[in-house]
Amino acid sequence: MATTSDSSVSFDQTDTRSDEMNSTIEQWIDDLVAGVDDAQASAEFQEWLDVQSRFHDYSYRNTLLIKRQCPEATRVAGYRTWQEEFDRHVTEGESAIWIWAPIITNQCPECENSPSYHKSSDCEYDETPPEEWSEGLVGFKPAPVFDISQTEGEPLPDLDTEATGDAGDLVGQLTDASDELGVTVQIIPADEWTHGEAKGICEQLSLVDMQPRVEVRGRKNDADLARTLIHEYAHALLHFDVDDDTERSKREVEAEAVAYVVGRYCGLDTSGSAFYLAAWESDDPEVVRERLGRISTSAQEVIDTLEARE
Repeated sequence: MATTSDSSVSFDQTDTRSDEMNSTIEQWIDDLVAGVDDAQASAEFQEWLDVQSRFHDYSYRNTLLIKRQCPEATRVAGYRTWQEEFDRHVTEGESAIWIWAPIITNQCPECENSPSYHKSSDCEYDETPPEEWSEGLVGFKPAPVFDISQTEGEPLPDLDTEATGDAGDLVGQLTDASDELGVTVQIIPADEWTHGEAKGICEQLSLVDMQPRVEVRGRKNDADLARTLIHEYAHALLHFDVDDDTERSKREVEAEAVAYVVGRYCGLDTSGSAFYLAAWESDDPEVVRERLGRISTSAQEVIDTLEARE
């Protein structure tokens, strides 16, 4: 994919500044969508997609159960699945995440119970023996699963989404701008990070203080650290009062698109964002264009705040 950095771009304080910013951001979003198309066609993405297809697509109810027990969970599978499919093993002492697993067995055509429940029920169906009944869902049972952060072994293929380039003092400028953006921010040393594989989080500070709190995992790559800060700031600006898991992928697309635009404006190579978007919206990159207005407004707010501090 092509490198995307525009350190020479600036928006002078003129009457046409807003229009110029909108036009430039729209062009950059077109570049990003094209980058997503390229990312989807790459061998790297296809290998990643193949591995992802081996993970079960959990129901909404089970997704909520996983989130409540392990908010940082990213890739979840059963004990033996980790061993047999991914050549990894659950680390000793880890606690299971409990979900509901379907019970599939022979099912009475009339009462729809399993043979054992059918026998103890008042159903009188006896036209065919239980061993000839078709299989069906007869109930659910608790089942243990584990997040990848609870396992060790062969690494899974990952996508290179990192930003690169000379970030200068951009990380400091972004943390200094937190008050103007209405966000509390903290960079956590990597060895003290408690949010699994996530690079950053955005959550409510407390029940009393409704201000968004952003935490990001520290790392040597300041360009990518800056990109993560912008991504989480975008969540704070766009999604802080939203808690709808069905829209999560679109929220991630919006936040990463903002990070792409602001990072590019600041001279970083944010082409890795295309892989991030491909992972979240692999079937519909056009969602980025559909949400251009929200993306552009948030990107401009971050850019304006940074410029006001220069």
